[in-house]
Amino acid sequence: MKKIGITGNIGSGKSYVCKMFEKLGIPVFYSDDETKKLYLIPSVKDLIVNRFGEEVYFEDGTLNRKLLSYHLFKNEEAMKFIESVLYPALNQHFDEWCEQQTTPYVLYESAILFEKNYHKFFDKIIFVSASEDIRLQRVMLRDDCSEENVRSRMRLQLSEETKISKADFVIYNDGTKPVEPQVLEINKLLCY
Repeated sequence: MKKIGITGNIGSGKSYVCKMFEKLGIPVFYSDDETKKLYLIPSVKDLIVNRFGEEVYFEDGTLNRKLLSYHLFKNEEAMKFIESVLYPALNQHFDEWCEQQTTPYVLYESAILFEKNYHKFFDKIIFVSASEDIRLQRVMLRDDCSEENVRSRMRLQLSEETKISKADFVIYNDGTKPVEPQVLEINKLLCY
């Protein structure tokens, strides 16, 4: 079974494209969603509490994302610690998930495949592209936030041009051409 990474910058429409692949019967591993679940595993939770204190979790046991983000964005060492705790667990979870799949390929969705140099672990990479203006409008609408808020998040990602040059396939989700035929063509190529 081929392992295919699918990525795109914020607001590109990765989730929209992934849903199209799912309609074709292709399983998608959503790394962000799976990472959120890892925070609730007792062994992971213990490590995080030992590092950041009990207030990083609410009384009901859920993660205080705002407080954890505060710790992570002000301290590079804290970010490295979190990554050292979460990424091995995420990789193991992905491998176990893959063993349960029976399709010719699976998709691993992540916004940071290139930023974290994970693209090398996949057979092929699909990049979902949309212009900066389109992505900006989508995220402002989706997250009900300011332009500066979105731009600050955009600055943390590599440029579209850089990612396109590293990708095996590019899906243009900017209204210039229909997305579904692009998905069908890539699916056909990956199934054979």
